[in-house]
Amino acid sequence: MTTVTQHAPFKNEPFTNFTLEENKQSMVAALAKVKTELGRKYPLVIGNEKLFTEEQTISINPGNVDEVIGSVSKGNKELAEKAMQEALKTFETWKKVVPTERAEYLFKAANLMRQRKHEFSSYLVYESGKNWAEADADTAEAIDFLEFYAREMIRLSETSILQPLVNIEGEDNQISYIPLGVGIVISPFNFPLAIMAGTTVAAIVSGNTVILKPADATPVIAAKFVELMEEVGLPSGVLNYLPGDGIDVGEYLVEHPSTRFISFTGSRAVGCRIYERASKVQPGQLWLKRVIAEMGGKDGVVVDETADLDAAAAAIVASAFGFQGQKCSAGSRAIIVESVYDEVVEKVTELTKNLTVGLPAENFAVGPVIDQKSVDKIMGYIEIGKTEGRLLTGGSRTEGNGFYIEPTVIADVQPKARIMQEEIFGPVLALAKAADWQDAIEIFNDTDYGLTGAYHSKNEERIQYALENMHCGNLYINKKCTGALVGAHPFGGFNMSGTDSKAGGYDYLLLFTQAKLKSRKL
Repeated sequence: MTTVTQHAPFKNEPFTNFTLEENKQSMVAALAKVKTELGRKYPLVIGNEKLFTEEQTISINPGNVDEVIGSVSKGNKELAEKAMQEALKTFETWKKVVPTERAEYLFKAANLMRQRKHEFSSYLVYESGKNWAEADADTAEAIDFLEFYAREMIRLSETSILQPLVNIEGEDNQISYIPLGVGIVISPFNFPLAIMAGTTVAAIVSGNTVILKPADATPVIAAKFVELMEEVGLPSGVLNYLPGDGIDVGEYLVEHPSTRFISFTGSRAVGCRIYERASKVQPGQLWLKRVIAEMGGKDGVVVDETADLDAAAAAIVASAFGFQGQKCSAGSRAIIVESVYDEVVEKVTELTKNLTVGLPAENFAVGPVIDQKSVDKIMGYIEIGKTEGRLLTGGSRTEGNGFYIEPTVIADVQPKARIMQEEIFGPVLALAKAADWQDAIEIFNDTDYGLTGAYHSKNEERIQYALENMHCGNLYINKKCTGALVGAHPFGGFNMSGTDSKAGGYDYLLLFTQAKLKSRKL
């Protein structure tokens, strides 16, 4: 008989207060320790095999491009097929493991990650270019996902998420949630621990097996997570680690007839292509593939004339420039009512000018963007923005041996301008003037996306209107539009922001399961 461990109710992992000297020194020590581990070679992991390949991805520090984080083996079609066969075989046993036992692996992993929190955060600092606070929040969210989804699987195994089934005399009716099969997890660079771990363990704890293809820019962080899951005893073949080319590995697995679902976080263009390729039924395919996609946003902060303007300006800057604007939730546009527009613009500009740019390991407020391709794209949009509005601050590259760009603010932008409509994914903020608060909300809604938004006001009637009429998956009142917390702010958006799959929510695991009714005549 399996002993079920009782776990306390879910609580979010606290953020570290780095103003305390003890915490600061702990982070400095972790950074020094991780620095000695940089440059390692990492294998593919398929079943119980660790495979080193000739072709490697060289991961570099975006804040110091001469520093190699690690060399990661690259997969190909043959190895992708090998991983698929391993995952299919393992699924036959893993799906029979009771949910409480599957959940225990997540609880153990959360505990170990909590013990090594600053070490995981240090890898985020070095490989993704996050400052200490952003890295700490990423690690905390990964721990939250592990804890939350473990409890959710136990809950779903014990009761229907729906209302109790109708009691019909002479029948016993039950519903259970069974796993789907083999899933492909394609994770992003911007939350290379939290989103990567969250999407992976949601699938695994639900009884599925996974082939994980991490972002090309951040494969070492994913490798460290795979090592952690191996350390807690997760059976081989449940989680297979397969970095590789988007065509040779990604599309091959997306189109594979044995793939049951794809969990993707990334750009709109890639997400739409995955959705299209996954929709085609391949020879021998027995199901319609499920696609769980989060594809970005063009998020905004709306400010009316009744708002606390200092708080609104601070929220705009935090939303726009946290992790250099490389968040799908980033508030890359602000829409401000005309009567307070000039005042808010001045406050935003001054706050932005006070942001310091430099090495993430030295905990500067703003670090590098992820790679040269991003630099080229962002600088291209800045040049476009200079023709579409008034450059107030920033607009150039900054000094440093990395991919640094000044936080950039462009004012007087028209609602239909490209920098108001297209996702830039960098430290660029567009400011637009609205005639009144209702016009501001209309401008906010005028986008292909619908992920996050914020409304700043002291007028309760307007707030209620905004809650009903601002069309986005996550709407925040008198707050910034980034920083969703697991369990409190289930995260996912509308329109071209994805499939409205609410990560960190109480219905999320249903996306990785299928409901089976069992009706028995008594």
